[in-house]
Amino acid sequence: MKNFQDKVAVITGGASGLGREFAKRAAGLGMKLVLADVQQDALDATRAELEGEGAQVLAMICDVRKGEQVQALADAAMARFGAVHLVFNNAGVGSGGLIWENSEADWEWVLGVNLWGVIHGVRIFTKLMLECAKDDPAYEGHIVNTASMAGLLNAPTMGVYNVSKHAVVSLSETLYHDLQLVEAPIGASVLCPYFVPTGISQSHRNRPEDVKMTGGPTASQKAAQAMTVKAVESGKVSAGDVAQTTFDAIRDGQFYIYSHPGALGNVGERMEEIVKGVNPGDPYKAAPHIRDMLRAKMKG
Repeated sequence: MKNFQDKVAVITGGASGLGREFAKRAAGLGMKLVLADVQQDALDATRAELEGEGAQVLAMICDVRKGEQVQALADAAMARFGAVHLVFNNAGVGSGGLIWENSEADWEWVLGVNLWGVIHGVRIFTKLMLECAKDDPAYEGHIVNTASMAGLLNAPTMGVYNVSKHAVVSLSETLYHDLQLVEAPIGASVLCPYFVPTGISQSHRNRPEDVKMTGGPTASQKAAQAMTVKAVESGKVSAGDVAQTTFDAIRDGQFYIYSHPGALGNVGERMEEIVKGVNPGDPYKAAPHIRDMLRAKMKG
């Protein structure tokens, strides 16, 4: 996708973090925006800011776990703007702790947003975009699914999140191949950010009642939360930097998008372990103090 002027971008999780930066970047390129989020105040503030800068914005509350709400988002986008060209399946939440301590509600919430949100976005918007392409011989489209480096690695105490993001990488690679198979004028990318200062470490603030946490957090969940907050807040690559990298990748037709290419050495080691059939290596080999801190927090 080379031309962004007057095209339509749909962004889930568009009121904060990466989604908000995608929206700002898209607006700067002259795109019309469809923003979806579950947090009304943040959504209103982002819409007001972008409209104040001259962008055309449709903002909707949308729980991406619910297919009917994603369909309503697509219908509203078509009713307002008549086409969709760029989709960011970006909404995401996090939950940590030892994997056997995660509750059924934890799994339903994280997989509901991180995986089912992408599933709904792909199954609904891809078909819509293919229909748009039939009506426009010059049509260009692109879909970006937000995964994580946790979709390529498996750090301890991040099991639910890891599972959700590995599935998004698989879904995205399959989407890319399927679009290539039918020669669609639609590109696909998977974004794998590492630790970027966003609100994801505080995503429990928007946890719905139907999947609320029952009982207090375990020691491992408290430890995982503390470590995640520290890692995210100390990140040196900003959400704005990631947005710029992502739009450059869209323009170049690049599938894999990384915020921290330096972390790919760990991915290479994991792939080599898989090929050789050896047991998974120590994820804290290069930073044993982090493992020791995590153990200490769980014991404390």
